[in-house]
Amino acid sequence: MNKQELIGAVADVSGLSKSDASKAVEAVFESIGSALKKGDEVRLVGFGTFSVSKRKASTGRNPRTGETMTIKASSQPKFKAGKGLKDLVN
Repeated sequence: MNKQELIGAVADVSGLSKSDASKAVEAVFESIGSALKKGDEVRLVGFGTFSVSKRKASTGRNPRTGETMTIKASSQPKFKAGKGLKDLVN
């Protein structure tokens, strides 16, 4: 399912127009992204938890040249499925 299909499904289930459903889906994505950017965790009971994980700086090798290089520290978004979502899939 892609974003447009998700918007269509939300519109069908909720009875909203596709335009309103699109605004709702965009608002959810934007809110989750904003919270993660601030370093907060987004916990949706029964669905899952969105969080940010910090990766330390490390050294690696350029696969083409074999030259050692530094990989800078970064933040990675993470998602951990909740029990309700796991039970739904299984």
